[in-house]
Amino acid sequence: MILSVIAIILAAIGFACSLFVIVHAFRRSVGTGFMVLCVPCYVVYYAFTQFEHPRKGPIVAGFLGCLSLGGVLQSIAVPAS
Repeated sequence: MILSVIAIILAAIGFACSLFVIVHAFRRSVGTGFMVLCVPCYVVYYAFTQFEHPRKGPIVAGFLGCLSLGGVLQSIAVPAS
C-alpha cells in the first residue's frame, strides 16, 4: 500500500517535470511538440539536446528519475498486494 502511494507521488512529480519539456517543445514549433507527445523516445532526445531552461538539470533528472523510480516501485507493489 505504501509503495503504491510513493509510486503515485513520484509519477506525479515526473509528470510535472515532463510538462516543462512538452511546453517548451510546443513553443518551439507545433511539429516538435507533437513529436515529443507521440514518439516515446524522442522526448528523451529532446530533453537532453534541445531543451533550454535555467534549471534543465533538475527538471530532466526529475522527469527521468521520478518516472523510472515510480514505475519500478509500482511494479514491486502490485505483486505484493
